[in-house]
Amino acid sequence: QVQLVESGGGLVQPGGSLRLSCAASGSIFRLGTMAWYRQAPGKERELVSTITSGGNTNYVDSVKGRFTISRDGAKNTAYLQMNSLKPEDTAVYYCNLKLTRIEYWGQGTQVTVSS
Repeated sequence: QVQLVESGGGLVQPGGSLRLSCAASGSIFRLGTMAWYRQAPGKERELVSTITSGGNTNYVDSVKGRFTISRDGAKNTAYLQMNSLKPEDTAVYYCNLKLTRIEYWGQGTQVTVSS
């Protein structure tokens, strides 16, 4: 069983930055694709970004150029650096680990962008 624990959320003003972290409990983390999703109130959960075990990354158009996903295999941790934050980035952010036949979710961390 893999546990994912997110941290780093909070309240930030528009234009500010936050870095989210997702710590995995096991080394199997290195084999899977890590993803960050977000869900705003009243909206569907949205895929924000992915990074494969080989380091290939993808982003939803709305965050391209502002967010950067990365991973550290030695620490079993994935990160989402979020810059130039906008009010529409406000959501609960979830990390996700996809393996061949199973996936795991973190509990979520709230990000609020407001002045």
